[in-house]
Parts: sequence; C-alpha cells; structure tokens
Amino acid sequence: MNFQIGLVVAGLVVGFIVGLTGVGGGSLMTPILLWFGISPTTAVGTDLLYAAITKCGGVYVHNKKKNINWAITGWLSLGSIPAALLTLYVLHVLNADTTALNAVIKYSLGWALVLTSVAILFKKKILTFSQKHSGDKFHRESKTQNFLTVAIGVLLGITVTLTSIGAGALGTVTLFFLYPLLATNRLVGTEIAHAVPLTLVAGLGHASMGNLDWALLGQLLMGSLPGIYIGSMLSGKVPDLFLRNALAIMLFFVGFKLIA
Repeated sequence: MNFQIGLVVAGLVVGFIVGLTGVGGGSLMTPILLWFGISPTTAVGTDLLYAAITKCGGVYVHNKKKNINWAITGWLSLGSIPAALLTLYVLHVLNADTTALNAVIKYSLGWALVLTSVAILFKKKILTFSQKHSGDKFHRESKTQNFLTVAIGVLLGITVTLTSIGAGALGTVTLFFLYPLLATNRLVGTEIAHAVPLTLVAGLGHASMGNLDWALLGQLLMGSLPGIYIGSMLSGKVPDLFLRNALAIMLFFVGFKLIA
C-alpha cells in the first residue's frame, strides 16, 4: 500500500478520541478503514494488531498503578483465547469464499457497533442498575462468578475476532454486572490487560491468513501514538458526556448502515 496522509490523520483522530474518552478504538478504526476502501477482512486483521500494540502501554501504566486484577484477566482469557482460535479456524474454512467471509464480517461488525453504541449511551444507568441489584451475590458464589466470567470471555473472543470490536466498551460494561464492588479503574485496567493477548492472538491469526497490511498498520500507528498522548493530556477538559453521546450516536448509525 502506498503512503496515504489520510490514514495517518485517521490514526491521529482515533487515537485522540481514545485518549480523551477511553473508548472508540476498534469501534471507529474498522469503519474508517472500510470507508478508505480496505476490505473487511484486512481492516479487521490490521485493526486487531493495531489495538494490541497501542494497548500495551495502557497495561504498563495500569499495572504500575495496581489497577489490574490478574485473576479476572485469567478467567476471561480462559474463555476468550480458545474461542478466538476456534473462530479463526472457522474463518480459515470460509476463506475459500471471500465474498461470504466479507459478508459475515460486515454483518457482525454492524451488530457489534450497534451494541457498543448502546453500551456507551446507557453506561451510567447500566452501572447503577448492576450495583443496586447485584450486591455481593456473585462474590459469595465464586464458582458461578468464575463460570460466568469465562462465558463472557467466550463471547468477547468470538466478537473481537470477527469484528475487532468489543474488548473495550462491551467487555467493561458486562464485567460491571459480575463485579459491581470492584473499583471502576480496576475493571478498566483488567479489561485492557485482557484485550492485549486476545487482540494479539486474533490479529496474528488473521495475519497468517493474509488479512493484514503492514504498511497500513505503520501509517495508523504514526498518527495514533501521538494522538493518544494529546488526548490523554486534554482528558477532563472537554465535556465527557457530550463526546461519549456524539460517539455513540455516530457508531449506531454506522452499524445500522452495515446491517441494513
């Protein structure tokens, strides 16, 4: 792929929004790549490795601040990594029919975007509901809690491998239901720690099937790394509610267009 300044700018914008709000990475990047004419398979494969690389810095920071519950990360990975490998196998089988594979990914991407937009829009209400009704029930039933955590991992493994979306907003919101007593910063840090091995495994799997453009990945990182830094520096200075609602509405309409 030839150098395109538009892709660097796209990486800059997405990185800036992620640094500012903490959401929007895969949800924004994959649709943008489709808009640039990148095939769905290449867009998802490239975005997965892009996410793995950019979130490594987040793991370092969160681990330093002791914001990661490694036990929860382990239970999530127990479900997500095998699910990702199984999904990759199915995609490999479908790879003989590229048209069918692209159709499956676009449709899955559409639903993932719609669900992500709902999770962003109603995040506070969902969190309030979970804290009010869950109590410490699951903490007294560790086996049930662990089983459900693995089940969430399975769902995330399939969704992320198919669409490169879900590890952030969807993963964090679903974990709030299971761990309502855990501090928000620890849940976010735990989900980021889980996202790195998941996106790395899924991304390398896509790369082995030829669904990766290294030049494209490099151009995205050129923009996103400084973008995340600038966004993080300005975080809290721009109304968070306005940004999240605008992002959610945009993701909903993009997802709806892919489904329709």
